[in-house]
Amino acid sequence: MKRRCILSLDVGTKTIGVAKSDPLGAFTLPVVTIRRKGVRKDVVIIMELVAKYEIDEVVVGLPLELDGSEERSARLARQIGEAVAEANGKPVFYVDERFSSVEAERRLLEMDVSRARRKELIDQAAAMIILERFIAENQL
Repeated sequence: MKRRCILSLDVGTKTIGVAKSDPLGAFTLPVVTIRRKGVRKDVVIIMELVAKYEIDEVVVGLPLELDGSEERSARLARQIGEAVAEANGKPVFYVDERFSSVEAERRLLEMDVSRARRKELIDQAAAMIILERFIAENQL
């Protein structure tokens, strides 16, 4: 199997949840939640993660509206994705992330994670779900 390590981003207005795949692109793992400091500074942190984990591709969750249109949140996610692509030179893909945070919350509740801990992990868990969707859609 070909090595394919993927980084996934759940971009929000205050934080960016980050998850990654194993080197074969089969499993998802939580990485970190980045506190937003502006696109340039955020991308520097993301690029450090790309180097640290030897990332081959980046997936960005695209928070589409229920009708499929792109509003402010989706534009912000694209802005981060485009800046990462420019800094990285590697492929950046977008995945419809509607309801990923709801699914992440449900999973954390099922695991009986405390409210305080859920707040810490929700963005990373959403990034994992985004990556799972990408892997499933692309049959990796």
